Amino acid sequence: MPHMLAFILVLLIVGLIAGALARLLVPGRDPIGLLGTIVLGVLGSFLGGFILNLIEYHTLTVHHLRASGIIGSVVGALILLILYRLSGHERGHKRSGRSRTRSSRRRRWI
Repeated sequence: MPHMLAFILVLLIVGLIAGALARLLVPGRDPIGLLGTIVLGVLGSFLGGFILNLIEYHTLTVHHLRASGIIGSVVGALILLILYRLSGHERGHKRSGRSRTRSSRRRRWI
């Protein structure tokens, strides 16, 4: 049991470092907070491990689930952060489409 607790603690610390580095390397503002940074880093770590598995074994089949090193974690977090920004789901940003109201359409024509 102490080994599992130590693994979780190390995973959270690596996630914080990787998420913070990814947020520093990608220009722009991200209102995701400390918990979001940790989640970004942890998910980036597993994505980096998946990419490392793809490079090492040349297959999409996962041999075993593992967290990658700090470089792989940062690369995975960078990929996730860029995909997050491209998706348009950031707080404060509305997706384009039918979100205009009548008054904004009316102002555009006047």
